[in-house]
Amino acid sequence: MNRTISARMLRVLLVACGAAFLLVAVVRAGALIHGPQQLVVVLPFVAAGLAVVGLGLVLPVVDRVVERLTGHREVTAYSALAEAAARISAGSLEQALPGVAEVVAGGTGATRAVLWLAVGERLVAGAAYPPAQPGSDSGRGPPSVANLAVLLARPDTDHVVPVLDGAVLRAALAIEKPNAPITRADQRLMQDVANGAGLLLRGVALNAELAERVRRADALAAELQASRQRLATAREVERRRLVMELSHATTDPMAALRAEVGGARRTLGSEPDEAPDKAASAQEMLARALVGLDDLLDRFRVIVRGVYPAVLRDQGPAAALDEVAADLPRSVRLTGGLTARLDWEIESGIYYVAAAAMHELAGRPAEQELVLHLEQAGGRVTVLVEDPTPPVTAEHLRTALADDVERLGALGGDLELSSSGGADPERPAAVMLRAWLPERLEPLVESSARAELRAS
Repeated sequence: MNRTISARMLRVLLVACGAAFLLVAVVRAGALIHGPQQLVVVLPFVAAGLAVVGLGLVLPVVDRVVERLTGHREVTAYSALAEAAARISAGSLEQALPGVAEVVAGGTGATRAVLWLAVGERLVAGAAYPPAQPGSDSGRGPPSVANLAVLLARPDTDHVVPVLDGAVLRAALAIEKPNAPITRADQRLMQDVANGAGLLLRGVALNAELAERVRRADALAAELQASRQRLATAREVERRRLVMELSHATTDPMAALRAEVGGARRTLGSEPDEAPDKAASAQEMLARALVGLDDLLDRFRVIVRGVYPAVLRDQGPAAALDEVAADLPRSVRLTGGLTARLDWEIESGIYYVAAAAMHELAGRPAEQELVLHLEQAGGRVTVLVEDPTPPVTAEHLRTALADDVERLGALGGDLELSSSGGADPERPAAVMLRAWLPERLEPLVESSARAELRAS
């Protein structure tokens, strides 16, 4: 406080001396000039005008001299606001906030000034002048208070001015003057700085929001590219599955059918005298070929139903899985279902992985039934398959479902497979399979502009 008084007295003294010197110099110069009496009368007024004009020019020099001699800089509300605006507009928020605290401390003569930023419902110390000693808050983060009332109650806070942007609290300016009163000039300076800082902080917030929107646009573009890649992967998985099923379903039956028809042709082309006996043999071959052809057609129908299940399209995954379970030799208990119909990609994705698991686990008779539960909750569609006596090991099941796992990953889901028990080496451990997909395939990039502003 003594430095503040000394600086102000020295400033007034320098200005007064400068004005007196200018007045005396002009009057004496006029006295040396012989002219009308009216000119001599006007000279003091001319000197006063020159003093006023010259004061505006030399005042910055006077302030620098005072600051150099006393170590204190005299700051007005307007110069503080101008300097704060220059600091904020010239650099980043991290560089500007300490400057605002510095000009408030210098303008009010406070021992310490702190700029508290509004972060949600709390106030967090964003900058202080003088700054805290390095390592004093190590591992604890910046100080924070619940609200303005708690800030006012702190022993190191003597005056607080909120920084408002309309009705929105952006920050708060607080000073500590333990050995001096808070003057009206201090209050006016802090209020003017707060009024200007509210607009400046709003500009910073708008710039951060613009940067966040640009970031979101980039993230959406990247997510769109990733979605296209996932869909291409899913198409490739489906193509491989279809090729494998067609090859598995047709290779051996077609070879057997070709052999039967070829044998019948060779038999009918034999010697005429053996025709009655050969005709009966050829008839048997053609009968077997007809049975094989019927089986092949049935297998094609199963494949077609798996590639494009009409029940799945019309009634949903629960009904389509119930149709699959009806054709299996092992009893399957289906529970749960979907609360609403979803996109075809989601319903078909969860159907295919469940149907593949059912074929692996219920493809042969067993005493205990296979349990399959379908549910829709928490933004996900989940199928849970539990088998206390699986015919295959968990590793074998994972290998068999490799394409389905790839498809789930391409659609944004996943598959978890666990096993328990297994004390009997001749009997595989019980397995539990959980597969899930999101309810929606749209790329969701959550906006975090407010969170990043709060974190800053």
